[in-house]
Amino acid sequence: MNLPNKLTILRLIMIPLFVATFYLTILPYNYLISAIIFVLAAFTDFLDGYIARKYKLVTNLGKFLDPIADKVLVSTALIVMLVPLTNEPAILPFYGAIAVAIILARELIVSGFRIVAASNGKVLAADKSGKIKTFVQDIAVIILLLSADFMPGLYSTLNIVGLCFLGLATLLTIYSGIECIVKNIDVLKENK
Repeated sequence: MNLPNKLTILRLIMIPLFVATFYLTILPYNYLISAIIFVLAAFTDFLDGYIARKYKLVTNLGKFLDPIADKVLVSTALIVMLVPLTNEPAILPFYGAIAVAIILARELIVSGFRIVAASNGKVLAADKSGKIKTFVQDIAVIILLLSADFMPGLYSTLNIVGLCFLGLATLLTIYSGIECIVKNIDVLKENK
């Protein structure tokens, strides 16, 4: 197994650590710590792709695992921010659930699309718009996590900035999903 694939697996391993830290409210600045873990995990996404392309270490396993790791990381972060802790409000307001639902739906649709492509012997790598979408989602998550520790409240300045990024990420999510399907529509054609 090459280094980029190891970094992708490391990202998957960091997800439970992120969740545990998020919910460990006995830790001072638990949201800050979980944001740092999230940043490190998200950085492995950039790093594994950079190394794979620069040193020509792109593999089908990497093309398969990398988008899954990204989707699980971001989806997990968005879901935990929707679920309020016992004595604290949720980080995302109720209407944030709409953005999360759209993001999760797109990820499931594109994943299903990739499964169909794989059954036909084709591996769909992430497009540039998908990478931009992931980057903006990551920024939104980081800002929202930081707002929970430094400017708590659904309508604090930092939270509103995070929600704006989440809105932008949702639009990019829709765009990149449509682009992926349109660009690879032949995957759905029946073989005769």
